[in-house]
Amino acid sequence: MTLVKRLDATEKALEMINILSEEHGDLMFYQAGGCCEGTQPQCFEKGGFFPRTNDVCIGTIKGFEFWVDRDLFEYWKYSHFTLDVLDGFGPGGFSLETPHGKTFKIHYRLFTEEELENLEPVKRME
Repeated sequence: MTLVKRLDATEKALEMINILSEEHGDLMFYQAGGCCEGTQPQCFEKGGFFPRTNDVCIGTIKGFEFWVDRDLFEYWKYSHFTLDVLDGFGPGGFSLETPHGKTFKIHYRLFTEEELENLEPVKRME
């Protein structure tokens, strides 16, 4: 049985991740539930942001962890996340892609009933 991934990335997002990892080394992603950064995913140097207790790691992209705010995860836990990158500036401007004139974005789709039966487990921050 193959487990269903909760997270993927577009080719454009993978290209941006390559550029950012060459510039900054190991990375991490965090998608918050609101406030000044909105709900767009943010990219940081690994260790540049500390997930809170019960925040959820839904997977990795190129080996870099992708964390989601615990409340946001509860809302989107039945959805597949696809990381993309667009031209422009997202809210907040704290993310590493901002100086490149880019912003990360998530595309969501609901899992099928069959996929829900075989989802990869998540890791929670303790």
